[in-house]
Amino acid sequence: MKKILALLLFGGLLFSSCDPFHAKIEKDSETDTALYYSSEKISTPASIPDTLTIATWNIKFGGGRIDFFFDCYGDRVLMTKDEVLSNLQGIAQEIKHINPDIIFLQEVDISSKRSAYVDELQWILDHTDLNYGYYGSQWKADYVPSDGIGKMDSGSAILSKYPLSNARRIPLPLIEEQSGIVQYFYLRRNMLRATATIGAQSLEVITTHTSAYSTDGTRLKQLKEIKKEIDGVAAKGKKFVLGGDFNTLPPNTVVFEKFDDGACDDDPDFATHSAKDELDYMNLFLDTYEPAISQADYDADNSPYFSFTSDKNGFWNRKLDYLFTNGDFLDHSGLVHQNSERGGAETMPLSDHAPVSVRLILK
Repeated sequence: MKKILALLLFGGLLFSSCDPFHAKIEKDSETDTALYYSSEKISTPASIPDTLTIATWNIKFGGGRIDFFFDCYGDRVLMTKDEVLSNLQGIAQEIKHINPDIIFLQEVDISSKRSAYVDELQWILDHTDLNYGYYGSQWKADYVPSDGIGKMDSGSAILSKYPLSNARRIPLPLIEEQSGIVQYFYLRRNMLRATATIGAQSLEVITTHTSAYSTDGTRLKQLKEIKKEIDGVAAKGKKFVLGGDFNTLPPNTVVFEKFDDGACDDDPDFATHSAKDELDYMNLFLDTYEPAISQADYDADNSPYFSFTSDKNGFWNRKLDYLFTNGDFLDHSGLVHQNSERGGAETMPLSDHAPVSVRLILK
């Protein structure tokens, strides 16, 4: 009876107010929801290079390969501050090794109970050679009542050595098949867009992180909205780079019936990464814009370009992370940083995604 009364009280609180836990991110002006950051020690490059190194990385909120409840391996929900900082040190080491001029990050926590309330975006800025940043929340609530999650503020970020301006957070469609209460507390996918100023040139930089576990066509709707946004940028004669975690396989992916994900093999959610009828979704972008990794290179051998796995004891087994431009990438400069390199960190222990980088030709 006490449980029923508690649920009734919670339901009454939720629906007696429009937004009691401040989980609705959208505002009248989307510029209000893009937060500006800067490093504690700004050092803008003195000269403009011929190419920019652009990267994208889903850093899994600094969680590394801890046995979290949603990863099929364990039951952890919260991290200690020492665990978070240890993982961030490895992430910063790899970022400094890649040495991006601009990097897109997904799953960055700035004020979440699960990551000991560490502002991960500020920490990364202060411990790398990057100077400026913008952040857009994707999962935000004063209190998430399930699994002991508590306070949450996690989202995507654009970090740059060069000044950023005109940032805005652009909402993407929500998962319609969810109940009202689940949708209220769930992730609100979006694009984060800003303008990078590199000397006399400007570059539109856009990052996104689409839905992973929708079965009602939501991800395709989101991808079409992203395509509409970059088409609008291109139509205005502006150069852009789009990057992020698209949660979508490329065409001609070799393994799509069953991935080797260790403890997650029996989790039906992971089938959404491998649905056969979704293998043409990324043609929306591949048919129009230049990818960091060409489809021809991917077709020749999928494995060097895999950027995700759920199996912490295995190896990368699918590609979900992308970079696109309407400009020109340097031929064959696209890399997926699957292994430790000289001066870099071993990426597998740091996240379930590997970073992807490419060199953009400046003209």
